[in-house]
Amino acid sequence: MRDGYADLGDVRLHYVEEGDGPLVVLLHGFPEFWYSWRLQIPALAAAGFRVVAPDLRGYNLSSRPAGVAAYSVDRLARDVCHLIAERGEDSAMVAGHDWGGVIAWALAATHPDAVQRLAILNAPHPQRYLRALPRPSQLARSSYVFFFQLPRLPERVLTRRRFAALRFGFEHDARLGAFSAADIERYVETWSRPGALTPMLNYYRAAVRRPPRPRVTSRPISCPTLVIWGDKDRYLDRSLADPLERFVPALSEVIHLPGASHWLQHDEPDEVNRLLVEFYSRQPVG
Repeated sequence: MRDGYADLGDVRLHYVEEGDGPLVVLLHGFPEFWYSWRLQIPALAAAGFRVVAPDLRGYNLSSRPAGVAAYSVDRLARDVCHLIAERGEDSAMVAGHDWGGVIAWALAATHPDAVQRLAILNAPHPQRYLRALPRPSQLARSSYVFFFQLPRLPERVLTRRRFAALRFGFEHDARLGAFSAADIERYVETWSRPGALTPMLNYYRAAVRRPPRPRVTSRPISCPTLVIWGDKDRYLDRSLADPLERFVPALSEVIHLPGASHWLQHDEPDEVNRLLVEFYSRQPVG
């Protein structure tokens, strides 16, 4: 893998890149960084794609702009659009997990010409999520989002006992062995950098204080779209994956992985790799 930096104006994004061929951009979620895709990058590169996995703004080695407003979904989606252009392309195939999936949905809605094919991993379409949130089952699952709105206290809580609350998701939610001790230490090292947590939490704060415009979140997704869903997700109900046809007229398929958790690309990397390679290799219709 090759490391690089993309200067996008107000931010500088670190990324890793591997392979040659059509461009695939992989977007990580909270609380990860490009390493989220360590098991997918080589497989996609071996299948003939040029894979770019950035650290999203505020994460790992990328710039950390100050303030909540810097992490609005609109700005995050624009970062990806500019990254694609910086890598010399007008468009790319995109995959997003968790927050990366939220950004991928927004990118496909606001910059449809930039996305050739869209793959979503355990990230609900914004309209589906907003409609499901008032239900007691999903409201309980999303309680951490409201806790993250508090100033400073979440940073203090998450830092305790070497980030025990963040490690819990990897050590107890994911399939046993999906994350090695060395993998978790890489995350702890990243979270331990001075000022690392606040930008990560600002994603959640901006989503509440500076939500995207309704006409953007409800705009139909026009590109072929694959949704892969780990059904043992502690944070998101499996029903959020269906139905999506109203929002995604070009929906290709929704595939449920019954034994996978929220961290499905770690739990079942071979299956996720197979699905992504097959989806991105499909020839356009017509």
